[in-house]
Amino acid sequence: SPSCPRDGGTCPCRVSSVLNRDVKQFGKKHMFDGSEETCWNSDQGTCQWVTLDFPRTVKVSQLHIQFQGGFSSRLCTLEGCEPHAWHVSHVSWHPPAYFSPLRALHRFQVEETVLDKLKITFENSTDFFGRIVVYHLGVLGERL
Repeated sequence: SPSCPRDGGTCPCRVSSVLNRDVKQFGKKHMFDGSEETCWNSDQGTCQWVTLDFPRTVKVSQLHIQFQGGFSSRLCTLEGCEPHAWHVSHVSWHPPAYFSPLRALHRFQVEETVLDKLKITFENSTDFFGRIVVYHLGVLGERL
């Protein structure tokens, strides 16, 4: 399970797909295991996504994502669920997929947002088939 902001706890995570449904080799848990050798690898298709369901309300301030170079996203969109309601203040950014090493850790500042759930949508994949490969996903912030 992924680390929740600051407390080292865990929170449920869902992903849009897993390559060949091989969760043992390519499952979501690999984004959070701290290993440089393992990753979440989505299946093909447009708009892959990851959701995090925090056990308590958090204030998110930064995201860390480490893509595989040819399997990254040209556009990422964040959606948050505030306590009791989805708020769709889309925060979009363009990861510098072509201007960095193949597996650079990208750090994205986001406007500090209070939420219970977070959905990250990977749009416009650099892979012709729409696959996304993530070695590390981190959410920084604090529990409220």
